[in-house]
Amino acid sequence: MSEARQFKDYQREAHLFWRRVLLAAIVVLLLLGVLLYRFYSLQVVHFDNYTTLSERNRVHVLPIPPTRGLIYDRHGELLAENRPSYTLSVVQERVPDLAETLTILSRLISVTPTDIEKFYDQLRQRRRPFDAVPLRFGLTEEEIARLAVNEYRLDGVEVEAQLVRHYPHGELFAHSVGYVGRISERELSGFDAEEHRRYSGTHSIGKIGLERYYESALLGEVGYQHVETNARGRVLRVLERNDPSPGEDLVLHLDAGLQREVMDGLEGKRAAVVAIDVATGGVLAAVSAPSFDANLFVTGISFRDYRELNQSLDLPLFNRFLQGQYPPGSTLKPVVALGGLHHDIITPEYTVYDPGFYRLKNDSRLYRDWKRQGHGAAVDLKQAIAESCDVYFYDLGFNMGIDLMHGMGAQFGLGELTQVDLPSERRGLWPSREWKRGARGMPWFPGDSLNVSIGQGDVLTTPMQLAVMTATLANKGMRMQPQLASWLGDEPVVATLVQQIEVEDSHWQAVLEAMAAVMHTPQGTAQRLGRNASFRMAGKTGTAQVVAIPQGERYDSEALQERHRDHALFVGFAPLENPKVAVAVLLENAESSSAAGAIALRVFEYWLAQEENTVTAGED
Repeated sequence: MSEARQFKDYQREAHLFWRRVLLAAIVVLLLLGVLLYRFYSLQVVHFDNYTTLSERNRVHVLPIPPTRGLIYDRHGELLAENRPSYTLSVVQERVPDLAETLTILSRLISVTPTDIEKFYDQLRQRRRPFDAVPLRFGLTEEEIARLAVNEYRLDGVEVEAQLVRHYPHGELFAHSVGYVGRISERELSGFDAEEHRRYSGTHSIGKIGLERYYESALLGEVGYQHVETNARGRVLRVLERNDPSPGEDLVLHLDAGLQREVMDGLEGKRAAVVAIDVATGGVLAAVSAPSFDANLFVTGISFRDYRELNQSLDLPLFNRFLQGQYPPGSTLKPVVALGGLHHDIITPEYTVYDPGFYRLKNDSRLYRDWKRQGHGAAVDLKQAIAESCDVYFYDLGFNMGIDLMHGMGAQFGLGELTQVDLPSERRGLWPSREWKRGARGMPWFPGDSLNVSIGQGDVLTTPMQLAVMTATLANKGMRMQPQLASWLGDEPVVATLVQQIEVEDSHWQAVLEAMAAVMHTPQGTAQRLGRNASFRMAGKTGTAQVVAIPQGERYDSEALQERHRDHALFVGFAPLENPKVAVAVLLENAESSSAAGAIALRVFEYWLAQEENTVTAGED
């Protein structure tokens, strides 16, 4: 054996081995310590947090939309109800491929590009995770069956039975009751946190009319349910449920029978009619014609239907009784006459010579009377109102001046919002010296006062204002706030007195007797309407120019386009001795105030017959 050969060092190798074992043990212990610490952190320190996160993977909070409150007329007839309808909805978080799913759905049932566009619009809106977004409303039984057969390949697609708003009368109450529609992006962006909570699971909101004005009460309170789901998001069971609170029902002063009577009488004319309960201010009828079917808007109106309504020359979407601003014409004369009596400008016996025109001093312009030959040599107050003598009121307007006229008209609510319980009301225009200076930078001229005295010039009123003005005349100065709602839930809507106009009773009596002469004397402008009536009534006819007629020329109906002809108006109340109902009628371009008066007469006859039947039934 060679001397250079070395022997194996077992002792050295043993030391190296045990050092390595110790190092490995230390590393294992350190890793075990880290593992134990992490286990302690998960199970003890952060137990509540991770338990919550875990629960969120299988437990979801789903909103339960409340049932919207119903709307009834004064006799309990339904004007707005909720009908069951099957809705196809999609939960985006549960859909593997949204585009592919929508393609499959389009093949199975009728899903239009408009439906898909509205679906994506709602999908972009702020919403809670796992909220279902509606794609199609009003599924048929055949469509439901097709979806059920293909359920296995439609993850995240749901068919739900929901209550959808329905308006049984269609066009009859579209402008007063209004309608609900899908919540728009603009509306949603204006919601605060509380509104986002209340509208969870709800896809519609009041858009116009009473549906919008009483939206908060009609909506109700949202409920919630905690549900357990599987990995695919399918609901396995309901863990907890908090039921929603239904919205409050609304009972109105409106009378469906009277509303229908008015609409039938209009026979397709462009018009606005408002009837008011004199004692309470309750609105018994509010008609804007032509109208539209409110049901078209509930689940989203098609572009074709909306374009047809929006582009119609007859403006069916325009609320004429609340937003239409028209010159009141001669219907304003009783208020001007009352102001003249109150301020001692005239007496009932005061007379004016009417040759058919009126001329201011140092002015060559002739302010014509509607009756070319005039009304006679000595026209008093009663004759002036009964025959609608313009010259009498030109004289009164000049002597009274705009300041006194404006003060009296303002007490009747002219130029102000009536505060009726409907949104988007317009205030009209009741001009004054200050208004003209501010709006036009010009002084007030005597000729302006003459125009105002006969309800022309810059004067604009809404039919709702004219109805309130007429009811105030019937009430001898007691101006009530008009109200459509009489009960909200279990609480009555209290009648509100806005103002009591302080005028001597003899002055009221003189004006009201003159308004009665309009209906019941041989020369009255509406004597044909009152001739065979079984009751006495008061009224005032009027016409309002749509286009100006040059000085010295006559109004020629045949030479004008139909839409340029005068508007016809009528205001009145009945019965004369104990007024129950006041009405304002405006017929666009109808020219004949008798036609407007005929609509008012239908209102009087219907309402008083109903009152008589109620009394008779009570006696029985």
